[in-house]
Amino acid sequence: MNDVDAPARDATDPEGPAAERSAELRTLLDEGTRAVVDDGDLRAGRDRFERAYRMAESAGDARAMAVAALGFGGLWVHEHRTVAGSVLLESRIRRALDVLDPESSLALRLRIRLAGEGDYRRSDQTAVLALLEQARSRRSPMARAEALSLAHHCLIGPEHGTLRRELAAELVAESFRTSRRSDLLMGLLWQTVDMFLDGDPHAERCLAELRGLLREQDHLAVGFVVNAMGVMLAVRAGRLDEAEELARACTERGTAAGDVNATVWQAAQLVTIRWYQGRVVELVPLLSEVVNSPTLSAVDDHALAALAVAAVTAGDRRKAVSALATLCGRDLGDLPRSSSWMVTMHGVAEAAYLLDDTATAARVYELLSPYGHLPMVGSLAVACFGSAQHALGVAALTTGDVDRAVAHLRDAVRQNLALAHWPAVTASRERLATALVRAGRPAEADAVRQEETAVAEETTAAPVDDRGSDRSPTAVCTCTRLGRKWQIGLGGRSVLVEHSVGMLHLVVLIANPRQEIRAVDLVAGLTALSEAPERPALSGQPVLDRVATQEYRDRLARLRAELDEFRTAGDDDRAAAAQAEHDWLKGQLAGATGLNGRARRFPEGKERSRVAVSKAVRRALDRIAAADPVIGEHLRHAVHTGVRCSYWPD
Repeated sequence: MNDVDAPARDATDPEGPAAERSAELRTLLDEGTRAVVDDGDLRAGRDRFERAYRMAESAGDARAMAVAALGFGGLWVHEHRTVAGSVLLESRIRRALDVLDPESSLALRLRIRLAGEGDYRRSDQTAVLALLEQARSRRSPMARAEALSLAHHCLIGPEHGTLRRELAAELVAESFRTSRRSDLLMGLLWQTVDMFLDGDPHAERCLAELRGLLREQDHLAVGFVVNAMGVMLAVRAGRLDEAEELARACTERGTAAGDVNATVWQAAQLVTIRWYQGRVVELVPLLSEVVNSPTLSAVDDHALAALAVAAVTAGDRRKAVSALATLCGRDLGDLPRSSSWMVTMHGVAEAAYLLDDTATAARVYELLSPYGHLPMVGSLAVACFGSAQHALGVAALTTGDVDRAVAHLRDAVRQNLALAHWPAVTASRERLATALVRAGRPAEADAVRQEETAVAEETTAAPVDDRGSDRSPTAVCTCTRLGRKWQIGLGGRSVLVEHSVGMLHLVVLIANPRQEIRAVDLVAGLTALSEAPERPALSGQPVLDRVATQEYRDRLARLRAELDEFRTAGDDDRAAAAQAEHDWLKGQLAGATGLNGRARRFPEGKERSRVAVSKAVRRALDRIAAADPVIGEHLRHAVHTGVRCSYWPD
């Protein structure tokens, strides 16, 4: 039969093109809903709802447009991070609202989504909470559930803990009215997040319940967050290598789910791991890219803070100062109180400490003080830097209020023990020891160090558990002077390196492990450290310059005696070698001392000293690494230069 003979199809014919398009539209909407609600597959959901919206708009189907626009928004608020993506979502919601009955439940759900998107970007909650009240007065369980979840997501800042918990509990109850499993999962997830953010000791109980539900039936999006929490807990337990492997697997799951946070969270987790490994300098290139990534949330500033810390630790003061200035802007208090605010404040406190920026440290202290009882947890409990008392202690230490720093850091140790965050316990004990030394209480500092050493030894002696969390003993370098060279030892290895200014700085740092020494004091010489009244910190510590000077003088006396013996015996070769060493040592002493044999002082200020020490130490490290890559690698990770320098063998 040709086209002319074929009978015309009625528009209502179920076999007609319009009916086929309608059926295809329903299929796309059903598949999109199953993908997001049942499976947590945000990528598949976006694809189906994208196609459904275009088809519904072409057909003039107002209800289908509304459902597709809602589905395109996803499970979380702010899933569409780029400017183009967020504008597209909001334009579709507004277009659907234009053609819907404003009193319909679909219109209310669209207004809730629109308010949530806007409030989140503004770090506000006013509009979405007002619409939540409307939803509570309406007979629409889905509108109430969506309003509760989106409002909760807009309230992740540290000041909203009580309200968040109320909303999460209400969402769990509402899930039994909507009969949507995703609402129950989201309610339990938000409860788990809230408990971790509040430092609740029973948070892992709630997490266990959530994991049980996911074992019964997986949900990619919720499971991704649960896996990210697992990374955070592995870091707390001190299983850093395992945490890094878990972070990779978590990123793969997040990518499979189509979650925009997949790579962002991996970067945040890597920052946490490298921070506690003492390897944060490795992240400067990565963080330099992340800070400009369009996938970062509009209210997420943690990457800039991390970049400031990594850059100053790597010796790039200019980059660090720039990152910190960008963060502070007109006023540090203007930063949005988002889910990353607490960890951002931690980074700012550390950067200010390393840069000796007392003004910024004072502002951090002021802003963070109301939240000293909370842990510094990032996003949906995917990273944790321990108690906020630690950051308050660091800020107080920077401003010179050492007694207050001691009090905060003691509280930090106690709270980190309660969190079972062992790397944070170690970090707080180390800073507490530094604060005690600066406060002129070296005996207490020694007690803190001994306590940490005992814990480390217990950990080393503990049997390997089934997760491979064994830890080898901490290797510490040793330095011994051998004529014109230094012998550097590490474990069973050793290497000889020529004397240099940088080597002298390294020897001082290695002789005083886990102690911060100002670069200006390194330049001026160790005698200045022991004599400075404002630095009781090192009064009880061995002073290498005095020791080295005395050793030089003793060696000169021995060399003079040996020279007489060699010359008497006619041993010209040994006499020449002894004479050369004698002349070199004499020159070193002359260059290091002034009138009456006092240590020579240098006029350089903080910045010139920082640059001079950093360059000299880097050159020395290069020579060590060339002679022994293993010892060189250890020292590159353990030696930190800047305004304050230190050797952290952990």
